[in-house]
Amino acid sequence: MNVRAYTEADLSAMRAIWNEVVAAGNAFPQIKGLGSLSEAREFFADQTRCAVAENEQGEVVGLYILHPNNIGRCAHVANASYAVASDARGCGIGRALVQDSLASLRTCGFRGLQFNAVVESNASAIHVYETLGFTRIGVIPGGFYNGNGEYENMIIFYHSA
Repeated sequence: MNVRAYTEADLSAMRAIWNEVVAAGNAFPQIKGLGSLSEAREFFADQTRCAVAENEQGEVVGLYILHPNNIGRCAHVANASYAVASDARGCGIGRALVQDSLASLRTCGFRGLQFNAVVESNASAIHVYETLGFTRIGVIPGGFYNGNGEYENMIIFYHSA
């Protein structure tokens, strides 16, 4: 597996993976996916860093976006989102994406990485974050409204650069 900066040729696969996670309604806050390739191009280009994971056949099987968590005096803390194609999960792709984003923090001008809304039922993501040294900051009770119409707890995590 290879994690690298995305290129224009990756956009179609990235859009499909992103939209798959959005449609599942159990991890991302977005309700609506990226409607067109043009919308995907603009969305991914607006990130500080966007990278993809390729399998041995050179197919894009995952991605992440990295950007400021907030503006102005808080812009030195990053936020990130990770998406792995459903048929490629459980193979260490998410871990590789998180590791790459952590390794990119300083070069992108960030001093840390904060996750605002890790859904409590996303056990695999929580496992990755905790084994990579993220600190659990707190829980927002019922902070995530999932695709099944239920409220779930959200966990806030932090990792310094």
